[in-house]
Amino acid sequence: MLRGTHTGLRAIARADLETLRGWRNRPSLRRFFREHREISPEMQERWYEAEVLGAQRSRMFAIEELDTGRLIGACGLVWIDWVNRNADFSIYLGADDLYVDQRLAPDAGRVLLDYGFGELALHRVWAEIYAIDTAKQALLPALGFVAEGRQRESHFTEGAWTDGLLYGLLAREHAAARARASAS
Repeated sequence: MLRGTHTGLRAIARADLETLRGWRNRPSLRRFFREHREISPEMQERWYEAEVLGAQRSRMFAIEELDTGRLIGACGLVWIDWVNRNADFSIYLGADDLYVDQRLAPDAGRVLLDYGFGELALHRVWAEIYAIDTAKQALLPALGFVAEGRQRESHFTEGAWTDGLLYGLLAREHAAARARASAS
């Protein structure tokens, strides 16, 4: 298990799938995800086989609350480009309808980034979110991500178009931020 202050990242187990699928199918959360359809058990199983067990282009984790051991969300580095050493950052908390909070999500995000830049030796981690996702618009800069661009009206949700927002974080920026945090 990868440990932060409040959260731990562990392998996603088959026993987690129904809980994760329930969270992903919740309309209040699904509006922020690329997958716009409800996820069936068969779709969830195919994802698990390919992206978790196959793990060629992603590293997915269950997020646990350290105090209780309770499953609270999922995160990962997906669409990993091993040649250019970059990956897409993904995170959400499904427990208690949190989605992204100010304590657990940042902690899990830091653990995931430390793993990506340290263990995987990534050069760049990026994220694409939607303009309606104000929680991640606060989270990503707090983790050191820099706003890099806007794709106008790239996502249709809830009967309207919304912009895609692009963020990036380089290994040297992450290392500098971690050094500043350690010094204070």
